[in-house]
Amino acid sequence: MLNPTMAARRSWTPARLSQARQIQPLGRQAGQSRPRSTSLRPRGCQKSYFFCDYPAPPAAAPGPPAVSGRTHRVTNHTSISLTSITPPHHPSHPPQPVAVAPSLPPSALRAAAPLRTGLGFITARTILPILPRAASLRYCSSSSTPPLPRNLSFTTSKPTRRLFSSSSVDMAGTKIDGNAIAKEIREKLHAQIDEQLKTNPRFHPSLKIIQVGDRSDSSTYVKMKLKAAEEAGISCELIHFPESTTEGELIDQIDVLNNDPTVHGILVQLPVPKHISEYSVTSSVANEKDVDGFGAVNIGELAKRGGIPLFTPCTPKGVMKLLESTGVDLKGKKAVVLGRSDIVGSPVSYLLKDADATVTVCHSATQNIESYVKEADVVVSAIGKAHFVKGEWIKPGAIVIDVGTNFIPDETKKSGQRLVGDVDYNAAVEVASHITPVPGGVGPMTVAMLLQNVVDAATSSFARERARKILPLPLKLRTPVPSDIAISRAQHPKQITRVASEVGVLGGELEPYGAYKAKVDLSLLKRLEHRRNGRYVVVTGITPTPLGEGKSTTTMGVTQALGAHLGRIAFANVRQPSQGPTFGIKGGAAGGGYSQVIPMDEFNLHLTGDIHAVTAANNLLAAAIETRMFHENTQKDGGLYKRLVPVKKGKREFQPIWHRRLKKLGIDKTNPDDLTPEEITRFARLDIDPATITWRRVLDVNDRHLRGITVGTAATERGQTRETGFDISVASECMAILALSNSLADMRERLGRMVIGTSRSGEPVTADDLGAGGALAALMKDAIKPNLMQTLEGTPVFVHAGPFANISIGASSVLADKLALKLAGTEADEDHNAKAGFVITEAGFDFTMGGERFFNIKCRSSGLVPDVVVIVATVRALKVHGGGPPIAPGGALDKVYTEENVDILRKGCVNLKKHIENAKQYGVPVVVAINKFETDTEAEVQVIREEAIAAGAEDAIPANHWAEGGAGAVDLAKGVIAASEKEKDFKLLYTTEGTVQERMEAICKKMYGADKVEFSELAQQKVDTYTKQGFGNLPICIAKTQYSLSHDPELKGAPTGFTVPIRDVRLAVGAGYLYALAADIQTIPGLPTAPGYINVDIDTETGEIDGLF
Repeated sequence: MLNPTMAARRSWTPARLSQARQIQPLGRQAGQSRPRSTSLRPRGCQKSYFFCDYPAPPAAAPGPPAVSGRTHRVTNHTSISLTSITPPHHPSHPPQPVAVAPSLPPSALRAAAPLRTGLGFITARTILPILPRAASLRYCSSSSTPPLPRNLSFTTSKPTRRLFSSSSVDMAGTKIDGNAIAKEIREKLHAQIDEQLKTNPRFHPSLKIIQVGDRSDSSTYVKMKLKAAEEAGISCELIHFPESTTEGELIDQIDVLNNDPTVHGILVQLPVPKHISEYSVTSSVANEKDVDGFGAVNIGELAKRGGIPLFTPCTPKGVMKLLESTGVDLKGKKAVVLGRSDIVGSPVSYLLKDADATVTVCHSATQNIESYVKEADVVVSAIGKAHFVKGEWIKPGAIVIDVGTNFIPDETKKSGQRLVGDVDYNAAVEVASHITPVPGGVGPMTVAMLLQNVVDAATSSFARERARKILPLPLKLRTPVPSDIAISRAQHPKQITRVASEVGVLGGELEPYGAYKAKVDLSLLKRLEHRRNGRYVVVTGITPTPLGEGKSTTTMGVTQALGAHLGRIAFANVRQPSQGPTFGIKGGAAGGGYSQVIPMDEFNLHLTGDIHAVTAANNLLAAAIETRMFHENTQKDGGLYKRLVPVKKGKREFQPIWHRRLKKLGIDKTNPDDLTPEEITRFARLDIDPATITWRRVLDVNDRHLRGITVGTAATERGQTRETGFDISVASECMAILALSNSLADMRERLGRMVIGTSRSGEPVTADDLGAGGALAALMKDAIKPNLMQTLEGTPVFVHAGPFANISIGASSVLADKLALKLAGTEADEDHNAKAGFVITEAGFDFTMGGERFFNIKCRSSGLVPDVVVIVATVRALKVHGGGPPIAPGGALDKVYTEENVDILRKGCVNLKKHIENAKQYGVPVVVAINKFETDTEAEVQVIREEAIAAGAEDAIPANHWAEGGAGAVDLAKGVIAASEKEKDFKLLYTTEGTVQERMEAICKKMYGADKVEFSELAQQKVDTYTKQGFGNLPICIAKTQYSLSHDPELKGAPTGFTVPIRDVRLAVGAGYLYALAADIQTIPGLPTAPGYINVDIDTETGEIDGLF
């Protein structure tokens, strides 16, 4: 605006002066106070300008009084509020109305000198275009304007919804204060974070800034961001790399941050050195952490009409926020964007179009840019040229957002230069309605919007944790039900990445092995440790027939019903099948019919190689035993010690693993040269007694001829032969450890303390004594990560570990259960009963074997407690226990099993009753799943229901999931949900105090129904030895037949009065239990005459596997 002195220098020609028309004061008498708001409303108004009228000074005054008040500018096109217009405070000059020059253009009015009118002294101080929808003064300017007094009327009203911003009278445009707005945003973000922390203590938005090199400008910008982040309560860390950093090193670091769930935003400070591709680096930032908003996905979504970017680039977002602060509706406005860069120009144009502005983008090739700017209601300049946009280019009343950052010489500054924008601010502010300064406009808003994006990223991250939903795969049921492999191949599985994403597994926590299986990293447990666990259900069964009663099928069916039909997060957790049964007589263990794991062939063959890892670890330890005995027998103490602790680089040092042995021996020395001869002998010589070695080699094949072998027969072994043999790989203690470990560290310790035999002095010899514990853990470091697959209906399945059910727990891993329970769990503020998911796991054989071990060994190790026990029963098996004829695999079924026979069935229910009673001893609700076959009658199903409920089951529910998939198990799943909400009174069957014999008697008497337990001489001797060695307080696993509650497979139903013979007792210190043999157990099965492998072949064109079952 012009001050009085400047205005006096300007001339206004008589021809121009004659065009001015006066407005007489209306509705106000002398001495009356000014109304709160005055409105003069003409009809047919198009455009005009107003200026304040100050009264003429008294004769003695040298001229018009100095203007000392404030002039308020409008925010719309058709009116102006007079509410707060203040003329000079001069006692002899009372306030006066305004005057209008309806036909004078703005340029004339701006240049006008003070004009004497009948109303007083008129000056051109506050000439502004009138903007829409205000409520004060309306008047016209056109070539055919009628006499003003005839068109004007007087009204009074309260001010409109928004009063006008104010400034001193020597400035026309309102400065948009980016500093103030940015500060307000930071304060709001801090308050938002504080509020979130009240309900979510983990809500700590985190930004990582990566800077490569030491550019001073980049360092300045980074400091600004760090300071602003601190003010907003955001964790912000600078990761600085030297100029020489390679592109690969930088991308590797970004990958680490992408996979860190505690990092919500990643910003690469640009520019990067020339040898690094800016595109490659910015593209490597994960979309959900691209808080700068320049990744391909975010910028692409921004450019789309109706696109949904995760983040808007910070500077363009700041520009829109500044425009929003003016209160102007951008709809229909003409907006000109100067510059088309990917950083500002183009994104701003997308945002303005989304706001329904009419957008023109001008750039270096645009001709006559001035003409576009003159028509613009909104100007955004990001062209990078100091004072490029002139004041006379600006349309009166336009909004100007200056994004430019340019330095021009300035001797008054210490640096010799000062920062200016693209717009000539001093000239543009005379014309614009709102304008941003440089500095103090867009700059601070860029940082504020970055912080806003970080908080939004953190909010979205936590929202994604909650937003878990399984999208089921539809089933196309066929009758009759095809073979399992045909059903598996007919279903098209989801990509495993999708399965994982649906249940909340992050990309960095998933290690795909092909398209349909993957490992899940154990770091997930740390990320979700705050969650309440989901519901935990263990599926067991009655005493089975050789055909099996469908535990695995029921596990899959219930999981499919919960996840695909009832809207719950549901996991099936099962063992990995051994290749022995797969190619033998039993077949795979993927479930069956329309309730199975897919792809079936990948499930049954190799999977991710965990069993091979167990085999390698087991056999490495076997080799370590043989080689240690060989070298101890062929070397003296000194030479043996020197080879065990060799000189490296001129110095003899103990390997880290040897410190474990030194600690066990009580040798408190770290320098190998300090050991005495006696200590050297104790350290170097294990002196293993070959007769006590219990460690055998393993192989994942049913090779009966390896049950007993002689090793060391080659001439090179110098006659050191020994009788030994092979077990099947899943019978290895390494597999039991894999199943029972709670972490990688736990597995390492367990592997190290495995006892392989005793020394001749009676001391237990461990894997760590041999120096092998660390190597075994290294071989199994990937095997400890559970494997993720899916059911036929797309619900998730963890397939992990497969300890031999005959001599071990026969259950999947503790870690798979823990991962699934967290993924199926709930946040603190969620309704647990309504939202909790389910983990359906399986225990081998019947409840009395598998269930008992599950509770007393697995739950004791994991600390987990099941919410429900499901006992699977079939009419067929119960008829066997009621006196039906024997059933043999491959043989025809007697008609008693295909025709209704309620009497035999009811007699056989005594077996079911015993299992229910056994389960209830642990204080957990029991549900009976009646696995229905097509030959079962309603009367037979009703008998099972009656007997089960009478025995204490919560319910007994028929299910036909084999033929119908999850839909056939919906009622059963609802029963499981209802039972899971009931109170538990969990307790274990026994404590580990007292004697080994007492614990074995508790199992045999309370679970099996025995009268007593009888120990062989060998068994008693071993119990005494283990107790003496300090292993007498371990839980017990009894290996016996699965075809009877007793040790005798011929005793059906629920026998009593028998004696359980304990023939042998073996030690599994690493796994954490003693296992007693109550029967002759083959630890490596043989193959039948017609083994399963004769049915298996491959289609060489498609690679599909045929013949699995």
